[in-house]
Amino acid sequence: MAQRASTASKKSAQVSAQVVKDLHERMVRIRLFETVAGKLMEAGKLPGFLHLYVGQEAVAAGVMAALRDDDQITSTHRGHGHAVAKGVGFREMYAELYGRVTGACLGRGGSMHINDLSRGMLGANGIVGAGVPIAVGAAFAARYKGRDSVAVTFFGDGATNIGAFHEGANMAAILGLPVVFICENNGYAEFTPQSGHMLLTDVADRATAYGMPSVIVDGMDAVAVHRAAAEAVARARAGAGPMMIEAKTYRFFDHQGVKGLRHPYRSDEEVAEWKSRDPIDLIETRALADGTATRADLDDVWQRTREEIAEAIAYAEASPLPDPADLLLNVYSG
Repeated sequence: MAQRASTASKKSAQVSAQVVKDLHERMVRIRLFETVAGKLMEAGKLPGFLHLYVGQEAVAAGVMAALRDDDQITSTHRGHGHAVAKGVGFREMYAELYGRVTGACLGRGGSMHINDLSRGMLGANGIVGAGVPIAVGAAFAARYKGRDSVAVTFFGDGATNIGAFHEGANMAAILGLPVVFICENNGYAEFTPQSGHMLLTDVADRATAYGMPSVIVDGMDAVAVHRAAAEAVARARAGAGPMMIEAKTYRFFDHQGVKGLRHPYRSDEEVAEWKSRDPIDLIETRALADGTATRADLDDVWQRTREEIAEAIAYAEASPLPDPADLLLNVYSG
């Protein structure tokens, strides 16, 4: 039977002031990118729908701050936050959302398929659970080529009901691959509460079936997530095999967009309770209390990010649409 690791938020180990600042900036970048993108979508300036990551920023920031540039990740349909935290540029991301040729995927991937191989971002994925075997494959390739890089896969609670998750988890465990499984448990598989699609309270219990250790963390606490991720990544890099982290988190907006369906499947009280533990408010309170940063320091991060976003949007809007003549570019057949 796999051993359940202690809950990371209970550890006494401290993180440096630089790490706290890093986590804060990554979260602010995600929050502003997503909020602005959602408003652009609802104003009719972007094609399609966006699945926003607002509320879950602590997970992406905490994990990505524990990775190296050559470590690789796979994401979900709610993948903007992972891309931003891994370092994909605002210009390339907004241009992709606008469907412009200067986008991260040349305007061909859109919101749910953003990738940037140069940043180790192997792609968001519109298919639930599909990123799991891709990350396992990346970890296998790293082992085969003698590299010490680590692969990380993000997925939701609902994705752990998908066959690809179970196949990937079993393969990673039996081969001892350097992959970290991150379950962002926001309590809902689209509109279905966790209790409506599984009998488990803790998704991390599923790791036991594959002989891998697991840990449950407060997904609204970026420091707690970072501590758990740093341990799991170091463990994988040292050759000790995979580990699963379940981060209990929450998305502030509906399944898609900002206004969405006004969450008829969630009570206003539930949403308000989770928003009272806003991950950015929590880390700013921490930084101010321990002297890591001043209010002016924190405000500067917000302002610099707003300016960068405004420039990125102008760049995207000025970029050309793809040429129909290039329809078959980068299309392959076996």
